[in-house]
Amino acid sequence: MSRPVLCAIDISNTGKDDAVLKEAKRLADLDGAQLDVVTVIPDFGKSLVAGFFDQSHHDDAVASAKTALKEQITASLGADADAAVRHVVATGTAYEEILRVAKETGCGLIVIGAHKPDFADYLLGPNAARVVRHSTCSVHVVR
Repeated sequence: MSRPVLCAIDISNTGKDDAVLKEAKRLADLDGAQLDVVTVIPDFGKSLVAGFFDQSHHDDAVASAKTALKEQITASLGADADAAVRHVVATGTAYEEILRVAKETGCGLIVIGAHKPDFADYLLGPNAARVVRHSTCSVHVVR
């Protein structure tokens, strides 16, 4: 069996990562690979800001992110495809968590968007650039 394909999306950009999801699914299907989709929520745990939030805030944020992730995948790929996708919600710095999940799952490919929607098309966003630079597997960047 092929190594999984990991697709990284930002759920705060509803609909903006549809092309990334569709490309990741296409690439996973080509090789009969498992498709994993990850989104990362910020971690306030070690900052001064953390004192203003209790643990339930984090738990609520993760639950909300899981729901949003499922809704975004279903809207983009359909309910049948969503049922086969592994949903991953990580907490921390986006590029660090994407690389951590990639290592833990032993994925063979990471699919990520090139930039945030408000950047010029020729720029590679800082998270995508760091993933490309530090990944131990191939990275497919969708523009």
